[in-house]
Amino acid sequence: MKGRRVVGEINCVCHKCEFCGRDLQRHCSNRTVMGIVNRSGTHAQYLTLPKENLLLVPDELSTEDLCFVEPLAAALEIQEQITFLTTDKVAVIGDGKLGLLIAKTIANTGCDLKVYGHHEEKLKILVTDQICTQSTPITKDELHTYDVVVECTGNEFAFQDAVSLLKPRGTLVMKSTHEGTTKINAAAIVVNELTLIGSRCGPFDKAIELIKSKKINFDGLLTKCFPLERGLEAFDYAKQKDILKVQLVMCDD
Repeated sequence: MKGRRVVGEINCVCHKCEFCGRDLQRHCSNRTVMGIVNRSGTHAQYLTLPKENLLLVPDELSTEDLCFVEPLAAALEIQEQITFLTTDKVAVIGDGKLGLLIAKTIANTGCDLKVYGHHEEKLKILVTDQICTQSTPITKDELHTYDVVVECTGNEFAFQDAVSLLKPRGTLVMKSTHEGTTKINAAAIVVNELTLIGSRCGPFDKAIELIKSKKINFDGLLTKCFPLERGLEAFDYAKQKDILKVQLVMCDD
C-alpha cells in the first residue's frame, strides 16, 4: 500500500473475544479506537492502524470527499440495522453534519422523509438537493404519524420529541450520545410498544462505494479547507456558529 491513498477504520480489535467471534468486531471487548480509546489520533506526531483496518480508495475520488467516509459509514449503519420501505414515513431530528448525512443516505431509499432542525442555512442544503422541503416546527397533526425517527442532536428534549412523533410500534434510532443523564418517558415507550435502537460506527466499504456511485454529494457540507500549517486558525474558525465541516490539507491550493 506504500504510496497509495487509504482510509482507516478507527476500531482496532483483538479477534479473540466473544464479540469478535460473533462478527461484532466494533464491539470488541478489548478494542482501541483511534483518537478516542487508548490509541493516538491525528493530532499525535505519529499514528498507526493495523493493515486490516486500511481500505484502498480509487484514484478518481477526491480527498475532500473521502474525508467524509467515516461519518458517512456511521450514517449508513442505520440501514444495516433496519430496512426502510418506500411506504415508510421517516423523520430525522437534527441538522448538524451527521444529521444532514443521515438524511442524504436515507433519501436514497425512496421513503417519505422530513428533517427537523433549527438552522435554515443548513436545511437549505437538503432543499437544494430536493431531499425534503424546508422544515417547520412539529405540529399536533404530526404527532404519532412516523414509522421511523432518527434522533441525532444529543439533546434531551429532541429525544422526547422523537418519542412523540412515532406511531405505535414505531422505531426510534439513537444516533448521538447524550451528555449526562437523559430522562426517558418509559411509559410512552412501553404503551406504544416502540423499538429503541442505538447506532454508531458503520461500514467503510459501503461508504466508499456510495461515493463512487455518485448517489450522494457533499455540496454545502464542507465549509472550508485550511493548509496544515494554519491548523490553529482552522480550529478557531471551526468554533464559530453554523460551521459544518473544516478540513486540514497537507499543502496549500
